[in-house]
Amino acid sequence: MPVSLSTAASLYDRVRRVIPPIEWPAFTDDIDAILALKRERNAVVLAHNYQTPEIFHCVADIVGDSLALARRAMSTEADIIVLAGVHFMAETAKLLNPDKTVLIPDLDAGCSLADSITASDVRLMRQRYPGVPVVTYVNTSAAVKAESDICCTSGNALAVVESLGAPRVIMLPDEYLARNIAAQTKIEIIAWKGHCEVHERFTPADIRELRQAYPNVTVLAHPECPPEVVAEADFAGSTAAMSDYVGRHRPARVVLMTECSMSDNVAVEHPEVDFVRPCNLCPHMKRITLANIRAALEQNRHVVTVDAEVAGPARLAVERMLAV
Repeated sequence: MPVSLSTAASLYDRVRRVIPPIEWPAFTDDIDAILALKRERNAVVLAHNYQTPEIFHCVADIVGDSLALARRAMSTEADIIVLAGVHFMAETAKLLNPDKTVLIPDLDAGCSLADSITASDVRLMRQRYPGVPVVTYVNTSAAVKAESDICCTSGNALAVVESLGAPRVIMLPDEYLARNIAAQTKIEIIAWKGHCEVHERFTPADIRELRQAYPNVTVLAHPECPPEVVAEADFAGSTAAMSDYVGRHRPARVVLMTECSMSDNVAVEHPEVDFVRPCNLCPHMKRITLANIRAALEQNRHVVTVDAEVAGPARLAVERMLAV
């Protein structure tokens, strides 16, 4: 049953500051269909903070960063989970919900970090550093997670590293996240050379130019940015932490050094804040659209599976993270 006109109007009222009126009619048919399909199939849509506003604010049931999606996926009573994000997130949702159907709208929604390391790379690191625990960022394949002792997100990485009680820790695969965590702890961090193709493009010069162009702007940076960028920022944290910062401090003007859609999604919640948008788009996140979310629900595509031999140890690494 299509959404009512009053419901459609209320949805647009929510996003009118970030979606021009001329664009809205192109979204309404898919939104109507997705809302109806979710009811018919007992399905939920999980959307990462980097999804576009028409997905994040109009069809998603659970939104947030990687940690929030991982935690809340476990509590859903839906039969079907549609992951509006990238492939490793869908795998993680499947690990935590082995009896549910998990769909990803586009199989090519990958991640430069996940592609930067393999399970055999982790095994070689263990050989090189025997006895040193391995902390693996959730931005990795299930096969890599299965070779790890524990996972982490950008939001809990420091707590995870310090929970191990070890003087040295291998932290994979994001080099910049590892270096930024190393600056906050006495624990020796052994890093890998993986980078996020969005965050590695930000530079300290970008921040200085923004401060010159927008005096008194507050700069928030994601810890996947190079340490030199984090050092220039007023605050560094996960996407959830950046959103919380804006909500707590209500800066008059703010810039988020992260994926472009994040600013739009936070701006919806805080109309009184002026958001400056240095727009670095994630090509993988942008493969997810209303149209392919609808197709996923209509055609039951694409079903995410994890090999049983991989799923057990990978799930344990994620569950250890969630217990910290």
